[in-house]
Amino acid sequence: MASHSSTPTLAQAMAGACAAEGVRKVFALLGDGNMHLASALQDQACEFTYVRHEHCAVSAAMAYARVTGELGVATLTCGPGLTQVMTALVAAVRAQMGLVILVGESPQGQAWYNQELVQAPFVAACGATYLSVQDPRQLYPMLHQAFAQARTQSCPVVVGVPFDLQESPWSLKTTYAPSLQWTRAQARVAPAGPAVAGALAVIAKAWRIIVLAGRGVMLSGAREQCLALAARLDALLATTLPARGLFAQEAFSLNVAGGFASDAARRYFAQADLVIAVGTRLALHAADAGRLYPNAQVLHVDAQPLAWSQGRVASQHQLAGDAKLCLQALLDGLPEPRATQWRVQETCQDIANSAIDAWTAPDLQGKLDPRDVIQRLDAALPKDWMMVNSSGHCSYYAAHMLGRAVEQFLTIREFGAIGNGLAYAIGAAVARPDVPVVLFDGDGSFFMHVQELETIRRHRLKILVCVLNDGGYGSEVHKLRADGISVDGAWFGHDDLAQVAHGFGLRAQQVEDLNQLPALIDTFARLEAGPMVLDFHVSDQVLSPVMRRVTQR
Repeated sequence: MASHSSTPTLAQAMAGACAAEGVRKVFALLGDGNMHLASALQDQACEFTYVRHEHCAVSAAMAYARVTGELGVATLTCGPGLTQVMTALVAAVRAQMGLVILVGESPQGQAWYNQELVQAPFVAACGATYLSVQDPRQLYPMLHQAFAQARTQSCPVVVGVPFDLQESPWSLKTTYAPSLQWTRAQARVAPAGPAVAGALAVIAKAWRIIVLAGRGVMLSGAREQCLALAARLDALLATTLPARGLFAQEAFSLNVAGGFASDAARRYFAQADLVIAVGTRLALHAADAGRLYPNAQVLHVDAQPLAWSQGRVASQHQLAGDAKLCLQALLDGLPEPRATQWRVQETCQDIANSAIDAWTAPDLQGKLDPRDVIQRLDAALPKDWMMVNSSGHCSYYAAHMLGRAVEQFLTIREFGAIGNGLAYAIGAAVARPDVPVVLFDGDGSFFMHVQELETIRRHRLKILVCVLNDGGYGSEVHKLRADGISVDGAWFGHDDLAQVAHGFGLRAQQVEDLNQLPALIDTFARLEAGPMVLDFHVSDQVLSPVMRRVTQR
């Protein structure tokens, strides 16, 4: 899409500024409000992924940002183009995603416009920042603020420009100085000496310790310090769900904490008297609302440690500072390693040999058990492929695919919304074109944005979509049954999703025999490019441990 105007426009100046900020990948859906900008960005050698729904443009940009560590960039039209993305915006705010979203605004030069909308309040209601450019002289300052704020505060910023202003001549002689080149202070803050002493005193009184690591450990590069601290304290290891796989090869790792914790993890957390939570926001789910470790106090080690989080007392003790520096200070202040009591061979064997979920399911009614599906997929899928876990009832199972590094796993669940799986897989595939991407999704979530199968096919993205098809909205079905209410509004039957995928031109198959998996995955691996969909008809009689606890309560 090349621009045919010989006179520079504001859209071209805007595109040049974005290119100077390092923008190379853009997720987009075009309309009147952004098509001239998109053309100008393409002239700047930006690579576009054109999706079929605005929500998916922003969600794909989120996944791209999480996987690469760079800013995610999306562009949308004005009015309804922007209102479509409110769910994704809230999720981006809560997940602390650095995004810049370039949108149109209603034209300045028209008395009435059908899609006119005061856009800033919608963005503000989502918790994001909205910047409006109404004069050419505002363009560069607003873009400076947008890119700098998105980078330094890890948040989404929306920049709106009236589309007739975008098409207007650009006559300013100002040169854009990208914020990318600004010198930024190092964010590593060392902990205060008295606070370290207080933390050491707390540790000295504890005998059953678990070191719980979040994404802050990854960002700080504190993994080795976590391992050293656990070894010194005879402690076990665990991670929050977003950091799953950080300790993938460690014998004393309990994998994920929170509501998704395995049977073994719940046993050991119940015995703990201290949880050292490092680089995590202490979300409600990470502690299963306090039920995961009822007998333990919490020492929160973080740049911004919290005593209160999401409606509950989350930690009794805090140590403020960079995760790596804090842990190193604790290590330097600790006495000799403790006698080994917890980190023994029996514990290692118990963790390794315990079933993730030993619950006995009722009659499967001729369908597959989702636990068996994930176990067989885990055995058949290469460990270096990228795994994307969506939301919904089925997401519990895919969280327990073991031996996979944290860099190969993506989940974004901060707003609890389903319907994002295909978009997240698209963003991950654009971010990691070197490896196949595997998406685990439920049928309810899959259907919400099924149109993106066409996007995946058109862009020839190497994505294997594995749908755990339980015939409806699983979480709602189980809750309705527990409350004795009809499930008619949430259970629809096991549709043939392979036929749906065929309609979009994709290779697909309903998997009835799990022994087929190695051959099917080999077929996908041999495809030069493009996606494949596997439809697993799983039993709606199987409840995840999370749902069993909810319905029992």
